[in-house]
Amino acid sequence: MENKRSVAFHTLGCKLNFSETSTLSRQMEQEGFEKKAFTDKADVYVINTCSVTENADKECRQLVRRIQKLSPESFVVITGCYAQLKPKEIAEIPGVDLVLGAAEKFNLIEHIATLSKGDAAKICSCDIETVSGFNSSFSVNDRTRTFLKVQDGCDYSCSFCTIPMARGKSRSDSIQNVVKQAQALALNGVQEIVLTGINLGDFGKGFDGGKIREENFFDLIKALDTETTIPRYRISSIEPNLLTDEMIAWVAQSKRFMPHFHIPLQSGSDAVLKLMQRRYNTQLYKDKISLIKQWIPDACIGVDVIVGSPGETEAYFKESMEFIHALDISYLHVFTYSERAATKALDIKPVVPVSVRQERNKILRNLSYQKEQYFKAQHIGATRKVLFESIKQKDPKDIPLLEGYTDNYIRITTPYRAEWSNQIVDWTIA
Repeated sequence: MENKRSVAFHTLGCKLNFSETSTLSRQMEQEGFEKKAFTDKADVYVINTCSVTENADKECRQLVRRIQKLSPESFVVITGCYAQLKPKEIAEIPGVDLVLGAAEKFNLIEHIATLSKGDAAKICSCDIETVSGFNSSFSVNDRTRTFLKVQDGCDYSCSFCTIPMARGKSRSDSIQNVVKQAQALALNGVQEIVLTGINLGDFGKGFDGGKIREENFFDLIKALDTETTIPRYRISSIEPNLLTDEMIAWVAQSKRFMPHFHIPLQSGSDAVLKLMQRRYNTQLYKDKISLIKQWIPDACIGVDVIVGSPGETEAYFKESMEFIHALDISYLHVFTYSERAATKALDIKPVVPVSVRQERNKILRNLSYQKEQYFKAQHIGATRKVLFESIKQKDPKDIPLLEGYTDNYIRITTPYRAEWSNQIVDWTIA
């Protein structure tokens, strides 16, 4: 009997990347490949990259070197944002066999069939302006929650960001297709779907993108709420200027959409927001947070912040920190600015020293911890619905645990009980 060829995947970056990797994995398994852990020997290794920060680039190189030591005869495929932005640079990394840009990512199987070990790395990429079409993807079997990609690309031009160059213009699936896919996942036992996209609130510009919005995100969430049986939905990151009051009002009365928002801020200084070319100011952002808390007092609100971006003086950073401190939010995702090629931010002065960036990161991470603890403390004694996910091993006693999240995203862990796995359970927060 002929041995199955094997494939291993590793994902860097955002939830969108994870949903795409999961889809690529299913495609490979359907073609007869055996899926293996990335730490095992495999015939093919696929690294789905991110290029939002410099660290993602470095990590990609480290992973290739690790594969070379473990299994030097294996094929190494690099795809994702880094592959689109710097295909020639990646092709020169020793051990890389294939580089797939944005337009070729989902043609992985066809390209693998043409590979020969020892040849020069093959680059399959194109100008990002020519990228069109929408490839639906979702994660499944990786965890209880499923990340469903409904939108891709971005028409914004934030000064620090390479994503439009890596992903192309904003485009999306249709409401009809998303509803159909969500309901299929419901019938397969999925309890929670997280809607994901590069610029999620920009949903509706069609399969190939375009300036005229054919549908909109509000109509999508209404359709999912009323036409599917998925018990729980979450909206992943959504721009504050695209989170409308009617969306907030809908979530407030919905039994399927969880009281949880993730809203990028990036800076609490209007001067820095202007340098970043963001499409809102601090007053708009503050108003959105206030409205959420007015209509959904128990809502969890996560916030993205970038520290040390060009032009962020000490005074602007202090202004930003004070603004964030005053917001009624639940946690922060703090990113340290790193220079990205071909971005407008490279022309902005003054440049913040790396050591200062790192110090500001620590300050905001401490603030995030305080916000998170305060949010949790407000819910002690309350009973919330928890979706428990999978077994985890607790060190050092190696006790099996179940982990899950309340509707408003408070993490809960408890000793393992088989009957609670992938179930929604009433839980009193201690």
